[in-house]
Amino acid sequence: MENAELGDLTGRARQAVLLSREGASPVQVAAADHLLEQNPFGPAALFTDIDPTAAAIAAAHWLAAAAEVTVEATGHSPTAVLFEADNIEALPHETPTHVLELLESGTSPYDAVTGLVRHALHIADGLLPDPAGLREQLEDIDDTLAQHTGPDTDPEDTGLRLTPLDPKRPAPDLLEDLLAGIHGCWLLHDEYDELDDEDDFGDDEDRDDDEQDGQQHDRGRNDFAHLVREAAAAHRNRLI
Repeated sequence: MENAELGDLTGRARQAVLLSREGASPVQVAAADHLLEQNPFGPAALFTDIDPTAAAIAAAHWLAAAAEVTVEATGHSPTAVLFEADNIEALPHETPTHVLELLESGTSPYDAVTGLVRHALHIADGLLPDPAGLREQLEDIDDTLAQHTGPDTDPEDTGLRLTPLDPKRPAPDLLEDLLAGIHGCWLLHDEYDELDDEDDFGDDEDRDDDEQDGQQHDRGRNDFAHLVREAAAAHRNRLI
């Protein structure tokens, strides 16, 4: 484990990527950031070569950059883009949206991610780390339950999640959700770019439709990745 914390993921230390830890090595965060710079949508190496908490910290930074680019293209607020993207393709939008809300409030990617992972690990250990927060959740859903439940309602249908993450693997689960959020940002960005792409190809009647669609997809994805890299670089201090 100590080797993994220092950035050495060779041999037995590589097994550490299967674990969720409350903290993260700056070396590992930097390595994850470098991988995302190469591929802002998230290369497979994030899951095999990087500690998942560190990878999620870097992914939170890149999600914020992707949201910023999408906001500029669509006019939606940063915390609304993934709800809109969910209308295009079903996404696990709740957790990445919560992370965006935390970052919007000034929380660092490190604190946002480690706080969520720590909370889930405590739940897995049978602890309730935030009783006051749970009380607020119960108060918020009380009216909803009264409206949509009755004496014949199955209790399992009204269960309340104590953590948005899988408590058995919170850091990898969070990483997956954050990368899904980046994908969602691209979906919405691409939706708004679609009309411009159609205009660009509209005069070429001889172009095969499949070829046109493929080129639009590749160009839109590459352009989006370029813009996200610029946004991430402009806010590098957010990650450091």
